[in-house]
Amino acid sequence: MVLKSDMSRLPYFRLRADGVFVGNDPARGPWSAEHCHAGPVSGLIVRAAESEIGPDKMLTRLTVDLLRPLPLSGLRVAAETTRHTRTLATTRVTVHDLDNTLCAVATTMHLARRDLGPVPNVALSSPQLADSVDGPFPIGEIRHDLPGFATYSDVLYPKGGNQGVGPKTIWMRTPPLLGDEVQSPIQALCPLADCGNGISWNAPTTEMGFMNTDLTVQVHREPVSDWLASESVCHWQPSGIGMSQSVLYDTQGPVGTALQTLVLFPPA
Repeated sequence: MVLKSDMSRLPYFRLRADGVFVGNDPARGPWSAEHCHAGPVSGLIVRAAESEIGPDKMLTRLTVDLLRPLPLSGLRVAAETTRHTRTLATTRVTVHDLDNTLCAVATTMHLARRDLGPVPNVALSSPQLADSVDGPFPIGEIRHDLPGFATYSDVLYPKGGNQGVGPKTIWMRTPPLLGDEVQSPIQALCPLADCGNGISWNAPTTEMGFMNTDLTVQVHREPVSDWLASESVCHWQPSGIGMSQSVLYDTQGPVGTALQTLVLFPPA
């Protein structure tokens, strides 16, 4: 099986000399040809926060508020430390467009790494990559005809798994964040983490729109594999408000969870 990422490793972004991140085709979201999928941008936010705090502490929580569409044409990402102790650190990260409009704001939590040796833990069943088969990207509708996030994402489903309405599990392998550096494990997790509402939906986009206004990722272990899985379910309410819940995995087991607040709207 020839996978998309075997054929092309075009990164999500290129970094200009002036510090602006310009989106490549893989960063393009499904709703607008001119704007980014929030998952890769969340990876840029993690990159800024990790660079600010350093490698001695692991990013354990990311919360992103999506305030405006994120233009492919250029984004500036800046992080500042808001607290730094021996045990933990926090940051505030901002994302502005080229007109200096604030498009997203985020906070992160980082905890000190320790070596405790073996510790008691729960044993949970996990999706198995070896038992998975090729399948389509979960959202079938793309509202433009240009290549984008779905075009460059490899997707596998558990054999016999749900590929329609309702809760579902997928494996995904995505491009690198930038072409000239190795991304961190949590940077690599962000594109999948922001896909919960697109993985599990309760009606197709021709019947109901579902857009997330935020993303919170809680990480208890850094993933170690290129292939990552999301076990997702969405809750939709007549108020027009919804929520997506996902458990995130690598090939060795669970690594964290992701939550999204959803706005529901009738199709145009």
